[in-house]
Amino acid sequence: MLVKCSTNSLELENISHSVTIVPRLKYSLNLLDEIIDILNSKQFELKEKNKNLIHDFDESDKTHVSSLNLEHLVTFSLEILLHVKKSMNRISNVGSIPDVLPSSIPMIRTVSAQLFGVIPNCSQKLSEISVHLGSIVLDSAALTTARFDFSQSNIESSTLLNEVKLMVGSKLSKQYPNLDFFKSCNT
Repeated sequence: MLVKCSTNSLELENISHSVTIVPRLKYSLNLLDEIIDILNSKQFELKEKNKNLIHDFDESDKTHVSSLNLEHLVTFSLEILLHVKKSMNRISNVGSIPDVLPSSIPMIRTVSAQLFGVIPNCSQKLSEISVHLGSIVLDSAALTTARFDFSQSNIESSTLLNEVKLMVGSKLSKQYPNLDFFKSCNT
């Protein structure tokens, strides 16, 4: 990502902000890649573990329901984070940050909260990413004089979270065709 910086004495303060955006963004992407790798492994592990539930699911067995709920959570989290990564990779300059990051931060926080009790190290790393991205958004606003409509960003992220939730439910319903997945997982 190229960043144009002015050496005008009035804008010297902005140079330090723009120079530090790139490393923070790269660091955040690296952390996100680590989390995605962990969730990919966990998803594979859960698919293998839950194969027997295709034919032997007992909705009164709490371990069966818990196993499906966990697979749903991991799949949902993974899909959201893949979307966030794809969005972050669209950032080409400081001016594109206000279009991309504000709606990604609430999605990251949602996934972090949901993973807190299940995969705490991923939750902690996601919290760190959201802090980094928040500071990047603020620095980009200082550099570009952009204005943010956080209520619109929240609506966008909420809409995407709901779409992904439906998509994941549909995907898992196909994986478990003899099971009323939506009823079993209370989604």
